[in-house]
Amino acid sequence: MQKPIPKANWEKYKSVYLFLFSLGLAFGLTWLVKEPEFNDTQVYVLFLLFFSLGLWFTEAVPAFAVSIFIIAYLVYMLGNENLNSAPEDIEKYVTTFSSSIIWLMLGGFFMAAGMTKTKLDESLFRFTLKVSGSNPINLLFGLMVTTMVASMLMSNTATTAMVIASILPLLKSLGKESPTTKAFLLGVSIAATTGGMGTIIGSPPNLIAIGALQSVGIEVSFLDWMIYGLPIAIVLTGLSFLVLVRVYLKNSQPISLDFLQVQQKELSNPEKMKRITVIVIISVTIILWLTTSFHGLKVGAVSAIPLVFLPLFGILKNKDVQGLPWDTLLLVAGGLSLGMGMLHSGLLDYYAEFIKGMDVYDIIILLIFAFVTMLFSNIISNSATSTVLIPLGMVILVNAQSEIALIIGLAASTALFLPVSTPPNAIAFSTEMLDIKDFRIGGLLVGLLGPILIVLWILFVS
Repeated sequence: MQKPIPKANWEKYKSVYLFLFSLGLAFGLTWLVKEPEFNDTQVYVLFLLFFSLGLWFTEAVPAFAVSIFIIAYLVYMLGNENLNSAPEDIEKYVTTFSSSIIWLMLGGFFMAAGMTKTKLDESLFRFTLKVSGSNPINLLFGLMVTTMVASMLMSNTATTAMVIASILPLLKSLGKESPTTKAFLLGVSIAATTGGMGTIIGSPPNLIAIGALQSVGIEVSFLDWMIYGLPIAIVLTGLSFLVLVRVYLKNSQPISLDFLQVQQKELSNPEKMKRITVIVIISVTIILWLTTSFHGLKVGAVSAIPLVFLPLFGILKNKDVQGLPWDTLLLVAGGLSLGMGMLHSGLLDYYAEFIKGMDVYDIIILLIFAFVTMLFSNIISNSATSTVLIPLGMVILVNAQSEIALIIGLAASTALFLPVSTPPNAIAFSTEMLDIKDFRIGGLLVGLLGPILIVLWILFVS
């Protein structure tokens, strides 16, 4: 009988073991699934799909590293005449870094960094707490609304970390067992995730959906996305608020906000000017994003405003730019390349024929994709889930490509059942004031109701 791997060795070489496991599994699944008529390109892409999913699921290597591997693999395997009997032009797989989606996302990162650098974000949340007062219900409402709005412009990870840090003194005074503590932490994590549905830059799956649609000549403007996503974000956040009040704050008592009395440092005139500058730059950028149909500028081009003017006015320095979440940009770029590989290789067309042959209504297929997206996003990256499912859905429902891409992109933000389902959940759980079972409330509400609402709303608007 083979001896189990000693725990010390397992921890030391865990990444290696998981990498080799993913590699072996990918080879095995490729051998089992591939068809005799597959060409070299299709076999290579099929293997890449299984291997990438394995690496994303096991987290053997960082997610952004998987994306870099995807691009390098596609370039080497598909463009090499010694390995591919029909080598192809690989330029499309490397130009995803210059995609308008990447520029749009980068513009959002610069605006978020500008808010953080001038502490506009902290002022916003302190103002929310003061306005909400000492009533826990009002305070929860204020926190969730502000978190939802902030997550439309900033990373939901950064938003959650910022909000929880601002209320942590209050949470510690209330204690882990306080229902109010649980309500606040769950409310913030839910609102940060659902808020990401509201704008194109709110969540990576949104950008992956837009990128996939652009690849087939379908343009979705910043305002168009808000029409699709914002109502869903508001409804799911509002329903979650009502459920949290019902479960945790039904008999709540007023709480002390003494922690807000800490003396704030008076801003100097240059600091005030920097804040005003950031507000103007963000306002102009958002207005231009919302009015692309009038002036004709692409959203990616408008993103140049924060990219140019925030450093130009000395608000962002080299160190600030180096601290941006570049790994997320790499993740999205790699995801777009994998989607292109599956689409251009004909692999999606082959397997889509099996589903097309099913005699079911389109709405049933849309609901299946929405719920599968939600389930997969609970256990692997929602970006990875969107990368795989959006191209497949667009091939299956050729006459509803916009609808299926939007539905999958939005449904990827309905995964809240586990602490690892989404970064906001992980941050809330890291306070050690929540148990795993506490996430079931938001997970079941948003996870079961969200996909249905998304499908019905997208079909209604379309």
